[in-house]
Amino acid sequence: MRAAVIAAAVGAGVLTAATPAAAAGTRAYLVITAPNDTAAAKTAVTGNAGTVFSSYDAIGVIVAHSTATDFATRMRTVAGVQKVGATRTSDVPAAAANPAIPDAPAQATPSADEPVRSDMSQIGADKAWAINPGSPNVTVGILDTGVDDQHDDIKPNFDAANSASCAYGKLDTRAGAWRDVDKHGTHVAGTVAAAKNGHGVVGVAPGVKIASVRVAEPGAEKFFFAENTICAFVFAGDHGFAVTNNSYYSDPWLFNCPDNADQDAILEGIKRAVAYADGKGVLNVAAAGNENYNLANKTRDTTSPNDSTPVQRNITNSCLSMPTEAPGVVIVSSIGSTNRKSAFSNYGTDKINVAAPGEAVVSTVPGGKYAPLDGTSMASPHVTGVAALLKSANPTATPAQLRQLLATQADDLACTDTRCSGTTAKNNFFGEGRVDALEAVGPGTPPPGKTFENTADVAIPDNGAAVTSSITVSGVTGNAPATLKVGVDIIHTYRGDLVVDLIAPDGSVYSLSNKSGGSADNIQQTFTVNASSEVANGVWKLRVQDVASQDVGNINSWKLTF
Repeated sequence: MRAAVIAAAVGAGVLTAATPAAAAGTRAYLVITAPNDTAAAKTAVTGNAGTVFSSYDAIGVIVAHSTATDFATRMRTVAGVQKVGATRTSDVPAAAANPAIPDAPAQATPSADEPVRSDMSQIGADKAWAINPGSPNVTVGILDTGVDDQHDDIKPNFDAANSASCAYGKLDTRAGAWRDVDKHGTHVAGTVAAAKNGHGVVGVAPGVKIASVRVAEPGAEKFFFAENTICAFVFAGDHGFAVTNNSYYSDPWLFNCPDNADQDAILEGIKRAVAYADGKGVLNVAAAGNENYNLANKTRDTTSPNDSTPVQRNITNSCLSMPTEAPGVVIVSSIGSTNRKSAFSNYGTDKINVAAPGEAVVSTVPGGKYAPLDGTSMASPHVTGVAALLKSANPTATPAQLRQLLATQADDLACTDTRCSGTTAKNNFFGEGRVDALEAVGPGTPPPGKTFENTADVAIPDNGAAVTSSITVSGVTGNAPATLKVGVDIIHTYRGDLVVDLIAPDGSVYSLSNKSGGSADNIQQTFTVNASSEVANGVWKLRVQDVASQDVGNINSWKLTF
């Protein structure tokens, strides 16, 4: 795998779509239908010179293989088929038909000591261990290159029964299929939950369980293709994981653009899989990437497709790195020991949620060994570990409530150079700030607030009258908090056309966005409103008006968290 990918590369611009070369062998495709309505499409796959390699019926995603160069074109005309897209610009390896189980490496003699590392003290994990090291009832999924389950620091917490491989896009539950084909996944696993056993290193949450879902395929590049990613998130949802860590992007496109049919299918398939896991109670955490790139101002990509010949393409903010930029995923930037943004870390207004240490992080690697690595890949598992502690302290917390707690408990970090914008409380470098493991388990940890959501689409007319979407709040005692969280997901090109307000039950108006954001697309962020003078229960409204011509969109969803 590319070094940038291993460190969760996600930046470097986005370009117009390249057309895959004519298939010289078998190619993989996503065929997308309505959820639980895949039967007819599966028949059509066979009738159009393809085979069904695997399927995820609950989310309406079929993984098909075909040697026909017009397979996607033909399948797009089939009734009930919504999207079809090639997931690669290279042939499916022959090994997909009979994957090898990775070798179990010989193990080194365990180390004789267990010093507290600076990255752990930086986020207060060393103090958190004495209060709550994490619950064995909490399972964290490491979606990565695999995990060395025999490592002295991993073995005590490893959950083999809930581990598997999703390489090539088909679930493989054979013993050992989850093993590491690199070192990246084992390193991530150690940061999350290496055991506090007197040897080597200690993870952020040394009392929780670790499950490995290998997403990467073996070989020199260690590719994480879309079908592998989809398989992994569905597995995570079905197996009751509390949190997943995702320190990668789905190959071959650094960014997937919706105006390209292949990439549009990838976007849809992965979004559905992430949403499926979230709906099953899984909080998904991802690394922001290592290109020192502004994810809120995408312009070019020179690295994709990375499985054949990259081309330079111009892109926009509608092009997304997956699964990092899927809705609901917690995106993590990297900081160094002095709380400055790491030189490599990506950033972006309303892209970064929180930050964590990602420089010279020492953790486990296969064979019972240890090594330092840099990258947002190393920052992300710190946040995953803190989320596991939060779930341990709040067993009934939903993903939305865990996201809220991560944000509200984070330690504020001030801007560190001129590219940083926002406030100390929230900015484009660190989001809500550096995660705090001690506060996650401390006696002052507040219970997760109640969340109310409206997911019904509301069209926003071009240069027209204001529209509203309502949420009825009930069961909340007293007034709304001074830190009421208003999560907004508005799909609209040129967000500078929009005026967005929150309207309280008594008619009071709170401005969220007033023609701000210029030519950037969409408003997908969480606003904090001091609504402490408002009675919580009642009908709250999100009001949106387009005050300029030529662009349209819709309220996709919005929510209130008390």
